[in-house]
Amino acid sequence: MPVTFAEEKTPIAKFTTLFIMEIFQANNIVKEYAGHMALSSVSITVKEASIFGLLGPNGAGKTTLIRIINQITAPDSGELFFEGRPLKAEDIYQIGYLPEERGLYKKMKVGEQALYLAQLKGMSKKDALKSLKYWFEKFEIQAWWGKKVEELSKGMAQKVQFITTVIHQPKLLIFDEPFSGFDPINTNLMKNEILELKKQGTTIIFSTHNMASVEEICDHIALINQSKKVLDGQIDQVREKFKTNTFEVTYRGEISGLHQHQLGNHFNILEHDESSQLKEMKIKLLNVQSNNELIKILMNQIEIVSFKELIPSMNDVFIHVVEQNNLEIKQ
Repeated sequence: MPVTFAEEKTPIAKFTTLFIMEIFQANNIVKEYAGHMALSSVSITVKEASIFGLLGPNGAGKTTLIRIINQITAPDSGELFFEGRPLKAEDIYQIGYLPEERGLYKKMKVGEQALYLAQLKGMSKKDALKSLKYWFEKFEIQAWWGKKVEELSKGMAQKVQFITTVIHQPKLLIFDEPFSGFDPINTNLMKNEILELKKQGTTIIFSTHNMASVEEICDHIALINQSKKVLDGQIDQVREKFKTNTFEVTYRGEISGLHQHQLGNHFNILEHDESSQLKEMKIKLLNVQSNNELIKILMNQIEIVSFKELIPSMNDVFIHVVEQNNLEIKQ
């Protein structure tokens, strides 16, 4: 039988941000395990009420840094700051952590476990039940309160663990691959919840290999490769930095006379498709020519239907930076 809750609704706590501050900083963090360098002088700065993408290939050092932030392990050297002061043991109550490897007790009933974990994080039984009612209703899982965790699907179990991660309303949340195992509908549900938490003032460190999700929800990213931070910045600025001055043009007409004498050495047609009435081509600017100059040349030859710059995706940036860094290390 599902537990019966009181009817009182529990609003999520809201933080009023008067100004943007740095809620967390890691300065020159070094961690070595048995001769293996896991982190080499890694520094990150996470601003309040933002979503910070912590990226990198498998084995790059992301999980080690997350474990250090959660005080599961300690750095060999470096400094950690929380809300502008050195990180203290009791700050763990202001941090919520959803690991990639889920940790619910399979033989324990869902409701009992959720209530136990909420109280373990400092909540009273009354407050915990009130908040659990809110979240179980929101995720439509009230009927699972009295069932054992082993009876849940992977996605359902992840919803329960998400609830136990955010239940004590921490100031900093760390999500490691939070969408793993979710279908598209539940992935979208979880994205919306993460964005809502940010809107209410919660700061989130978000670690994933899904670069499309990074583009959708992150404000800032840091990319770690082979123990070192190799890229850092606001997501729009990072993508802008790696653009290749390539444009996609949809048009009508013929470009037969455009290839050589009109474009010269200033532009290069990378590819074009003339198989239909509405045609497409990709053009790369060379020698720092302006967009306007390119459009002027094209308008003399064809009818432009659309003209847009191709900004690299975070997936493209990730692959380029990691491959380039690996090449530099080998040399």
